[in-house]
Amino acid sequence: MTKESLPSPGELEKELNDYLSKKYGDRVKLSTPMAFPETDEMSGDGEGKASKNDTTDRQKIKFTMKPVELEAYLNDYAIGQAGAKEILATKICTHFNRVSRRDRSSAVGNVKNNILMLGPTGVGKTFLIKLIAQKIGVPFVKGDATKFSETGYVGGDVEDLVRDLVRESGGDIERAQCGIIYIDEIDKIAGSSSGWGLDVSRTGVQRALLKPMEETEVDLKVPHDLVSQMESLENFRRTGKRERSLINTRNILFIMSGAFNGIDDIIEKRLNRQGLGFGAALRTSNDREHLLREVKAEDLQSYGFESEFIGRLPVVAVFDPLSADDLYQILKSPASSVVMSKKKDFLAYGIDLRFEDDALRIIARAAFSEKTGARGLISALERVLLKFEKVLPSSGMTRLVVSAETAADPEAAFARIIAGEGLTQMDCRHAELVARDEEALKNRMLARRESLDPQCLFLLSETFIDTMARIASTCCMDCSCVLEEALLVTHEAHEYEQAFTRYHGISIRFTDQALNSLIERSLMGDMDAGKLLRDLFSNYQHGLKLIRERTGKGSFEIEAQAIDNPQDYLNELIKQSYR
Repeated sequence: MTKESLPSPGELEKELNDYLSKKYGDRVKLSTPMAFPETDEMSGDGEGKASKNDTTDRQKIKFTMKPVELEAYLNDYAIGQAGAKEILATKICTHFNRVSRRDRSSAVGNVKNNILMLGPTGVGKTFLIKLIAQKIGVPFVKGDATKFSETGYVGGDVEDLVRDLVRESGGDIERAQCGIIYIDEIDKIAGSSSGWGLDVSRTGVQRALLKPMEETEVDLKVPHDLVSQMESLENFRRTGKRERSLINTRNILFIMSGAFNGIDDIIEKRLNRQGLGFGAALRTSNDREHLLREVKAEDLQSYGFESEFIGRLPVVAVFDPLSADDLYQILKSPASSVVMSKKKDFLAYGIDLRFEDDALRIIARAAFSEKTGARGLISALERVLLKFEKVLPSSGMTRLVVSAETAADPEAAFARIIAGEGLTQMDCRHAELVARDEEALKNRMLARRESLDPQCLFLLSETFIDTMARIASTCCMDCSCVLEEALLVTHEAHEYEQAFTRYHGISIRFTDQALNSLIERSLMGDMDAGKLLRDLFSNYQHGLKLIRERTGKGSFEIEAQAIDNPQDYLNELIKQSYR
């Protein structure tokens, strides 16, 4: 039987129903359409949409950012690590610009800039990668290498990370094919160096990563995923086609990181810095900190990695340990996630928390003594503020200033505050700190003028800048987030203007001062701008129509007073029309 003579699924269903009807009458009938294959795609040789390596995904990735721009963005949020930030910004920008622009029909010259990051815990490795993924807007998934060792060298978990990219991109496979996979604690899958054979649960995971790191196709339908299997079966029942959904890893960037404890000894031996006797060079802690900068592929192989695995990580970024001053700068930064998180903890109870500089220095020194990098900042803050966080929400207090005395002796400071001592002085210091923080936020926003979306620039004018800084300071929001939210509010206001004119035949326009008040009220109260506008001006069409009938005026400028008290503002407009 030739391919052309094969009946369609509908024809087969009709013939079967006719046969059953003749033999059994109406008692027996097919309740669902039978899904028979129309073509030879049932063999599984065909590829689904995900395996096509055409220019579709290149068209979706419109990446034009330059390394200098990305590095400047990282400098706004991360302290120190200049060398690592330079490497990451440069190589990641280069990778995505190549994906966005080049002709991928040829495999010649296709060497991926997969990155290996080395450095002690708590120095910002994961933080930087999350910042980059957020900024460039590509799908991003994070995995822990220690979980892979539990499944041996089968590699199911490794491929699951690739599938997770598709979920992160909302099912958009072409977009997922240009994502980032970040694997932390990669040093935990280094093979055994005991010389008694391979550690299969570790070196096997390295081998499982080889193909995805370079280029392979990963099937999105796997036997242990019942949901995907049911979806595939339902699709086969409906269409009669068995499609293989594949994702290609050619343009997926792999970034690995680890602390690599003990590798400094391997590097030192290679550099012949270890010796015996009186002529041996004395090793200082400063020397050990800089040994990682000398790392080479042979050191990583001695550590327990296979040469094929290291060969697929051509870019190495080394992170330095953080000093006490680095930790202080992290706390002092207006974008400090550690401080902002703690402020939000207190803000949840209506308490505005502020820190004096001397207090931040004491906290930074306490965190540095823990030798856990930036992670020590969180525990250091908790030790100072836990008792305040427990009791103050029940005290009715709305302000708290953490001074040097509070950071040095939290118990004594807590006792004084509960006794009501020094509250007036604290209120004065709080007002000073609020003014200082708002000024710092204004300067931060103005300094980033050139990197902002041109649509946001009007928010940095004299009319809006003070409000933007006040919102960021009061609500513990990042400057970029405030500007983006404010821009959304202005768009909502312009859409409301157009809708009001369209439905009521009366033109309204919000002045800049009104927009400023609307932004402040919406963001400070965490209210939807569209709903807020509908609530504020629900009856305005009647009053404005009355004014038009009396004066013939068909367009109105809405001032800031209307946002604060819309009914009084409308009543005043009506009174003026009668004069």
